Amino acid sequence: MLNRTLEVRFEQYGEVVAAALSHADRKQPAHWYLKGLLLPGGRKSVEPMAARVHPQNVRSAHQSMHHLVADADWSDQALLAAVAAQVLPPLSRKS
Repeated sequence: MLNRTLEVRFEQYGEVVAAALSHADRKQPAHWYLKGLLLPGGRKSVEPMAARVHPQNVRSAHQSMHHLVADADWSDQALLAAVAAQVLPPLSRKS
């Protein structure tokens, strides 16, 4: 049950991040990128993360994720505000 709860929360967080990125075509690579950052593995560069999150089609995942981070033409402030809105309330409740 805990794993499913965490999966749901991760999906919700991913939706918030994707919405802040402003384009629907960034949703999947953003999800892969976030998941890649959280998965075990020594290297957190795009290619090894692509292999971990989408082993069936590493090349496509790598290209999509690389485009996401290399051509970061979204609003940093909008992304940070969206993340802060998700992260700060739970942190404030625990203090």
